[in-house]
Amino acid sequence: MQFTRDQQADLSIRSIERGAIRIGEDTLTASFALTTEDIVRDWPVQEMAGLDVAQLEPLLAAQPEMLVVGTGWQHQFAPRELMFALARRGIGLEVMDTPAACRTINILLGEGRRVAALLIMD
Repeated sequence: MQFTRDQQADLSIRSIERGAIRIGEDTLTASFALTTEDIVRDWPVQEMAGLDVAQLEPLLAAQPEMLVVGTGWQHQFAPRELMFALARRGIGLEVMDTPAACRTINILLGEGRRVAALLIMD
């Protein structure tokens, strides 16, 4: 029997604590973005206020069906314009605190869904 490596397993979130998220063997300490194929390190966005679709274009190029945003340890609401812009593109938006976002991302990756994520560290 031939085994193939599950590529998404390398991007699953192994642990989270305030100020650090471990993905595989990497520990990330700054805000970052994640697609089903790649990690975009040192993402410049630090809060939801002012986030717009133009800032998300590198993530949207991966054609996700859903964008999960972790807003840090405190929940923040997404700008209305962002919700509408993503809806017009047929992309779902889920906004929650970063620990909840990490759990959600792992579930979606495990289901083989095309997901992108923005995880804000604070």
